[in-house]
Amino acid sequence: MKDNLITVGLDIGTTKITTVIGEIAADGSVDIIGEGTVPSEGIKRGAVVNLERTTAAIRNSVAAAERVSGVKVSAAYVSVAGNHTRALTSHGLAAIRRSQEITVADVERSIENARAVPLDPNLEVIHAIPQEYVVDGQEGIKSPVGMHGIRLEVDVHIVAGSAGPLANLRRCVQEAGLQVQGLVLESLASGVAVLDASERDQTVVVIDMGGGTTDVGVFKRGNLSHSACIPIGGDHVTTDLSHILKIPLEEAENVKRKYGAALPELADPDLMLEITNASGSTHAISAFDLSRIIKPRIAEIYGMIRDEIDAALGPVELIAGEVVLTGGGSLLRGVSELARERFRLPVRVGRPRGVGGLTDIVAGPVHAAAVGLVLYGAQQAGINPLAVAKPAPAPVIETVPPTVQPFNDPPPPIIEEQKPISKGTKPQKPPRSNDEKNLMDRMKDFFKDWI
Repeated sequence: MKDNLITVGLDIGTTKITTVIGEIAADGSVDIIGEGTVPSEGIKRGAVVNLERTTAAIRNSVAAAERVSGVKVSAAYVSVAGNHTRALTSHGLAAIRRSQEITVADVERSIENARAVPLDPNLEVIHAIPQEYVVDGQEGIKSPVGMHGIRLEVDVHIVAGSAGPLANLRRCVQEAGLQVQGLVLESLASGVAVLDASERDQTVVVIDMGGGTTDVGVFKRGNLSHSACIPIGGDHVTTDLSHILKIPLEEAENVKRKYGAALPELADPDLMLEITNASGSTHAISAFDLSRIIKPRIAEIYGMIRDEIDAALGPVELIAGEVVLTGGGSLLRGVSELARERFRLPVRVGRPRGVGGLTDIVAGPVHAAAVGLVLYGAQQAGINPLAVAKPAPAPVIETVPPTVQPFNDPPPPIIEEQKPISKGTKPQKPPRSNDEKNLMDRMKDFFKDWI
């Protein structure tokens, strides 16, 4: 334990706060040794609205993870979400002297030139992520160090957040007894955790469906190339149900999780729910009608995501090859099917991969961002855990019923009935294909028109 590196991820969300402690071995493998999740208090749409409650929730989450791991932690990588974040892509340039190799200093100089863009004074840069390098017009270079050229260019994806919300977030973490090792965008952390090796070679859209916000990250060849935050999440669905059914938010959340679906055709048409409102009156609603309330809100979220990507990069079905859903909202039945319909792309639910240890606890999409923070911390320490990534942990049974696929089962194979062979006759062999014929048979076929 003493020889291994301990990295902590602190995912601060609107509905929950999760602390994950990871142990990184000398060979680069990562084991999750501690986890603590508590209800979030004092956070609204990714921003701190109550310092005392947020600090107390962070302290409780960290204490729970420490009890499981037996390790006392002092620093953590912290997730950042909310519509106060801004993102843009900037171009940087660095000149290289003739007969000189490109050095690390040259690369850093090109990135710094890309970062030197005019930003609002109230914004603080969180990430400056290089995309691809161009050396003397040659594109698609991942690492230009050691190459020869006279002109080095780079596109850098810059993510910034409002200084006020970021300062409040740091204060809550520090008053809880932790040092902030780094702030990490929620969608970036989720992508680090859920994308496999094949997906890092293409363009993938990662959608983290949280309670207060939905964070979007477009990953191109493994790098975050575009990011956005949609100020609507799963809590808005719960609020709709609470207002329409006249029930408390907590009960509306339970109804959504147990009986809700994003597509009415996936709901049980014969299931009737008896709802008792605050005044004591009772009324019935079918699971089908319940899903008809949920679908428009989920469709609205997907529509806003599509509009964001289409405006920034172009039609999503042309620039991306897949959509990966994470976060608690991805557990709702039918969200994958509705996403497949809206984006016209293959869709899957992303689960953390590349880790060992307490995989039965962190195997669900709810823990994607927290596990991603641990993996991101390992990368910052110069360790690439993805190079020795372990197979994805087996999915655990979630609290929400499993998604029912809307597609019909494939038809059973056609089995032809074989007639019995009469006694004294030999079964005829099936005709041979051209590949099975011998040379003489093929020659006869070839010259049959001449004979």
